[in-house]
Amino acid sequence: MHFEIYKDKAGEFRFRIKATNGNVLALSEGYKAKASAVNAIDRIKSDAASAETTDNS
Repeated sequence: MHFEIYKDKAGEFRFRIKATNGNVLALSEGYKAKASAVNAIDRIKSDAASAETTDNS
């Protein structure tokens, strides 16, 4: 799995999380600054291990 940062058509920075097979697992919101997208990725990396799963089914 990896994070991929890219610029959208509106010129905002976004990232997507991709599986090793290339499938997109998640998409981010748009950020005006690339540093903001990188900070969001860093937060996800640090917080994901302790994240809970909620089953609303």
